[in-house]
Amino acid sequence: MSMPDAMPLPGVGEELKQAKEIEDAEKYSFMATVTKAPKKQIQFADDMQEFTKFPTKTGRRSLSRSISQSSTDSYSSAASYTDSSDDEVSPREKQQTNSKGSSNFCVKNIKQAEFGRREIEIAEQDMSALISLRKRAQGEKPLAGAKIVGCTHITAQTAVLIETLCALGAQCRWSACNIYSTQNEVAAALAEAGVAVFAWKGESEDDFWWCIDRCVNMDGWQANMILDDGGDLTHWVYKKYPNVFKKIRGIVEESVTGVHRLYQLSKAGKLCVPAMNVNDSVTKQKFDNLYCCRESILDGLKRTTDVMFGGKQVVVCGYGEVGKGCCAALKALGAIVYITEIDPICALQACMDGFRVVKLNEVIRQVDVVITCTGNKNVVTREHLDRMKNSCIVCNMGHSNTEIDVTSLRTPELTWERVRSQVDHVIWPDGKRVVLLAEGRLLNLSCSTVPTFVLSITATTQALALIELYNAPDGRYKQDVYLLPKKMDEYVASLHLPSFDAHLTELTDDQAKYLGLNKNGPFKPNYYRY
Repeated sequence: MSMPDAMPLPGVGEELKQAKEIEDAEKYSFMATVTKAPKKQIQFADDMQEFTKFPTKTGRRSLSRSISQSSTDSYSSAASYTDSSDDEVSPREKQQTNSKGSSNFCVKNIKQAEFGRREIEIAEQDMSALISLRKRAQGEKPLAGAKIVGCTHITAQTAVLIETLCALGAQCRWSACNIYSTQNEVAAALAEAGVAVFAWKGESEDDFWWCIDRCVNMDGWQANMILDDGGDLTHWVYKKYPNVFKKIRGIVEESVTGVHRLYQLSKAGKLCVPAMNVNDSVTKQKFDNLYCCRESILDGLKRTTDVMFGGKQVVVCGYGEVGKGCCAALKALGAIVYITEIDPICALQACMDGFRVVKLNEVIRQVDVVITCTGNKNVVTREHLDRMKNSCIVCNMGHSNTEIDVTSLRTPELTWERVRSQVDHVIWPDGKRVVLLAEGRLLNLSCSTVPTFVLSITATTQALALIELYNAPDGRYKQDVYLLPKKMDEYVASLHLPSFDAHLTELTDDQAKYLGLNKNGPFKPNYYRY
């Protein structure tokens, strides 16, 4: 039985016909306008040339950043309010003062302070534990007399930490541990509040070390505490100002890379002050490294590449806490995830979690995304990069910028093409291109933002570690690297439980005696793995 031809509803055919006529008329009208206005087209071309031209004044900027300067500085994927009108002028060449007349800082634009203050206020709302610590301890001023020199990411969240340290009595001088992660408006807000901050988004290598030097080398001001993220500040003090360590009471370090450097110094007998390893504290490993990366890996990749993860083949190098967080997020969105590992225990964990453990060489030709999470060097080599498929995305979630051998890509036969902020195409002679994010530096803090609540946990841990080392009686800590005391880990966690309206069960006297525990903790031995 044949079906009758579909008949349009009454009146609909006529409406469709009229709509088509209107659409055609608009199209022809637009075409006529364009063809009759060549000056407009020329102006548009000029605008494009103005947008894409390289800066004529590079000053101290490195070659690695002069490839396409405008997109690096004029727009921040982390919602930075950067004024593009002065991008070509290095902050080092500007004369800026805050509202109090102080020029003891170097930021992109002090006029952005109002925007930065709003971002800090937003961050404070989800960092209730750190604010609670500030309120509890600011009367006692446990850091009175402390002169802290810091080198961390400068974001709204770390600004809350810095201002908490100041509220507890400390004087602070600060620089950035990453050339791309600084939120310019936040740095401006800190400078306006009186913090001596030296940092801006898109520093050159020379700028990076200059900022650290300005923090340490200050007439009439001698640091007695160090808060480091990556070990660069500690390294610089050892290299340039070793006498500073005569007054340093302790170092607090929060990254795998920095802790590794400290253990090397300790093993060589060159560590001359106590150091607190915050990175391996439970509250850092199990929350910042795991949960923070689980949420921020997708944010960084989406903002930079708009990639869809369903069905994509991804290789994650390293299945520590960072790798575990990344894999959990990628798997949840349907990606096919491979793992590379050197540790048989982590490798077995990956297998039990449903991932295939491989050598990078086995899958490098077929994967769509490569993510490094090891803290090691040369995890992805030039040989790997040469064998990658066209449009493979390469990025790093470890602190160090050495995991991907980016230096090997800066050769004459390869062409670098800036696509957008923190996104480069590296093009081979045959036309193959690899998408490199943040030039191999930390993806989430360079290309996106990270969850404020998780950073509250790490920041509270850092604050307590500084208080502990600064107030410790002589002899409690030797010239060695220490883990955060278990009791402090538990205290940090307890400060964050009210945010979830969580209520802890208390041991009875009989239960505490049975377990051999103090009713108030610590509840687990130091060797407990969580």
